[in-house]
Amino acid sequence: MASENQAPPPPPGLIASLAGLAKNCLHLLLSRLELAAIELTEVRDTLLQLSIVFAVAMLAAWFAIAFGTATLIYLCWEAMGWKILLLLAVAFAVVALGLVLWGRSLVRQGKLGLTTTMAELKSDRDMLL
Repeated sequence: MASENQAPPPPPGLIASLAGLAKNCLHLLLSRLELAAIELTEVRDTLLQLSIVFAVAMLAAWFAIAFGTATLIYLCWEAMGWKILLLLAVAFAVVALGLVLWGRSLVRQGKLGLTTTMAELKSDRDMLL
């Protein structure tokens, strides 16, 4: 019976409300930082992939130049078998072009931006203002 006669606890005061607001803001900030860290990991992986693609494209381009030059020299000697060097030069040029186009498509897909983090921060700003 003693528990039935007790009054409910008073509502929290101004200091307790401000502490709760600060705690919620801190949790929101931490969740946004975690999201940014995840997206930065994805950006790092994409940059690594893009740098490897660029390096292989440069290697293929150098091979295309080397085989193209060798083909021109070989053609000047009027010997048979120059066609294979020309085919190799064209093949490496096609590989280089394909890798460059693939790299451009990676950049155009927007994988280097923090799109989700920026959208969440914008929604947070809009909600607070």
